Amino acid sequence: MELTGAQALIECLKKEGVDVVFGYPGGTVLPIYDVLYNEKKLRHILTRHEQGAAHAADGYARATGKVGVCLATSGPGATNLITGIANANMDSIPMVAITGQVGTPLLGKDSFQEADITGITMPITKHNYLIKDPEEIPRVIKEAFHIARTGRPGPVVVDIAKDAQMKTLKNFKYPETVDIPSYKPTLVGHPKQINAAVKLIEAAQKPLLYVGGGVIAASAYKELKEFAEKNNIPVTVTLMGKGAFPGDSKLYLGMLGMHGTAYANYAVQDADLLIAVGARFDDRVTGHLPSFAPNAKHIHIDVDPAEIGKNIRIDVPIVGDAKNILKEFLAKVSCKDRHEAWLAQIAEWKKKYPLSYKEGKKIKPQYVIERTYELTKDKKVIIATEVGQHQMWTAQFFTFKKPRTLVTSGGLGTMGYGFPAAIGAQVGCPDAIVIDIAGDGSIQMNIQELTTAVCNRLPVKIFVLNNSFLGMVRQWQEIIYDRRYSSTNLCANPDLVKIAKAFGAEAFRVTKPTEVDRAIKDALKVKDRPVLVDFVVEKEENVFPFVLAGKPLNEMLVD
Repeated sequence: MELTGAQALIECLKKEGVDVVFGYPGGTVLPIYDVLYNEKKLRHILTRHEQGAAHAADGYARATGKVGVCLATSGPGATNLITGIANANMDSIPMVAITGQVGTPLLGKDSFQEADITGITMPITKHNYLIKDPEEIPRVIKEAFHIARTGRPGPVVVDIAKDAQMKTLKNFKYPETVDIPSYKPTLVGHPKQINAAVKLIEAAQKPLLYVGGGVIAASAYKELKEFAEKNNIPVTVTLMGKGAFPGDSKLYLGMLGMHGTAYANYAVQDADLLIAVGARFDDRVTGHLPSFAPNAKHIHIDVDPAEIGKNIRIDVPIVGDAKNILKEFLAKVSCKDRHEAWLAQIAEWKKKYPLSYKEGKKIKPQYVIERTYELTKDKKVIIATEVGQHQMWTAQFFTFKKPRTLVTSGGLGTMGYGFPAAIGAQVGCPDAIVIDIAGDGSIQMNIQELTTAVCNRLPVKIFVLNNSFLGMVRQWQEIIYDRRYSSTNLCANPDLVKIAKAFGAEAFRVTKPTEVDRAIKDALKVKDRPVLVDFVVEKEENVFPFVLAGKPLNEMLVD
């Protein structure tokens, strides 16, 4: 079959099961967009900024488990994808970013809208390609999707010269298999290491499962639940691990780390065995590294060998797929000690240090999140967040019972991520209620995507917790810099309700606690367009617990 490079690209995407591409056109991708003009099976969502396209593809991937795809032109179009690519890379999200490039005769000559996007993205991608010959397209696309979704997932960039899009492939054939000699992820744990881990688990009196986003990526949540319940082992999760273990289980301790629950942090510091599954011991989790889990031996399960031993000395490293290794544990581990004394100690910490806040005349942001959960807990709901205080309150006060129900920026902490990611999640899960919990600072960073949601009749809910501050930075300034609020007071905030309505969305403002339930219920009724609810909340509310940078977890500020 004879096809142009652009036609071949679209056929390759369909062969990979791609049903939607988020993108923004430009000169070097005109051949691709010309093919999309008559395409019936592949949907294109026009975002209003390339960053929005990258975040939407990321949100789609997190919510569905599929590879997200975005498309942009060369130069500024490609560089506008950078933040979204870096965000996906930090959180191990499978994504393929396709960019146009100037024609091969113009490469390396500082041509109009030329940028070395493969060079620029090398540190923030799992792999990338520059295609100059259309004959390479089938092989490269097959490899790109394979690399993006296997092993430790991540983003792959495919940069295609314009003339390669226009030239003809003589005999198009999409490869059935992939063989990359230099890329063979280890998926099965070494038997010797698994047996060593089994001995430690069976001997431990205070074991603790420390679970990250790798459990969700590996679809290992069923095995995790069975293993924890079979052996009566409590579970704490990272922000990325939210939903990997049921949030209403008696074994669940919530999130650990800088804004984790006090009882999770105390448990980490007192445990005699830490079983890390699909987590990477990042600084927001560990606090002061030398003081982290001082009494514990460490088992670390990760599909990426580069993460094992990077931050913490590991007693038993196991490289492999979390699902496979947990299956091995289920078959081999049998804890005679039911850890009753350990669970009793944790129960005492839970009773003494619960997540709480003081009610007042003004709306408390935590209350909005609690009521959002209570009014949606029996429905299929996906929560997206921007980044800041509202993100941490969401992690604390919304109970996540299932995987792929929280879409949030963890490693990169990208303000402006949540709303376009919510759009991607809504496109991927049209039957779900998708709610973006946002701050008034973050929502303004990609608010132009309201048009994307309006044009595509996407009923994304945007709940803005509006405190007229860059809240998390302000909190640091209050506690560390003696309330010197340098450039964090958003006193000149625009009227978000008027802005949303100008874009064609539904919008209303809430100023009293008694109005919160009605506002949430009214927002849930809107089915044909986005709706923004501007909750005017307590201005200087802080997120607690709070572990100051460089401090041990057990020295957290609880209130």
